[in-house]
Amino acid sequence: MTKLSVNINKIATLRNARGGNVPDLLKVAVDIQRFGGQGITIHPRPDERHIRYQDARDLKAIVTTEYNIEGNPQHNFIDLVLECKPDQVTLVPDAIGAITSSAGWDTIKNQEYLTEVIHEFQKNGIRTSIFVDPILEMIEGAKKTGTDRIELYTESFAHQYSLGNERGIDPYVEAAKLANELGLGINAGHDLSLDNIKFFKDNIPGLLEVSIGHALISEALYLGLDNTVNMYLNKLK
Repeated sequence: MTKLSVNINKIATLRNARGGNVPDLLKVAVDIQRFGGQGITIHPRPDERHIRYQDARDLKAIVTTEYNIEGNPQHNFIDLVLECKPDQVTLVPDAIGAITSSAGWDTIKNQEYLTEVIHEFQKNGIRTSIFVDPILEMIEGAKKTGTDRIELYTESFAHQYSLGNERGIDPYVEAAKLANELGLGINAGHDLSLDNIKFFKDNIPGLLEVSIGHALISEALYLGLDNTVNMYLNKLK
């Protein structure tokens, strides 16, 4: 079964919009795991507009499943990850002012930098994953960095699927096949939803984990958080 890691950035966004501690981010993380979620993902950004660095520290004691911290490996982020020692760190090349992630790494151009950062995390017992587009050369470049896993950036698939174009998954299938041949674990995320997750999962060989936040939290407004988490789990079986 492909594991479901729930990104709780949007819970932090809602909390920060009003101040105070409602909704309680830590309680939501506990509840998601109680409902069956198999991991908690956060993506702190330098301006702390949703997840704060202190949230990352506080969640360390709360997450009993798998703890995944995403972000651009700048100095402050690296220090935070080494302090929290999550189960997994996912490296994402997002710009400081970006609303959300919009592209994977150029693993050829950034190979030396990624290799150095990945080695530091692995030396501290942290599994590494790097965000990549479904481009075969980028998968091959990822392998050369020494990363444990890749996370396929799925925005293009989700967009094409919403237009009725199921062939939009083809580059992802080829990327996954190559990753499997190279011995890279496969994660995926971005714009995956209840509408498209089963089709994606059924067609991607060796898919280990999906990280879903915006769609899941939005769907939970109508369906309830417990129900939504379990709807995803059923589609990922």
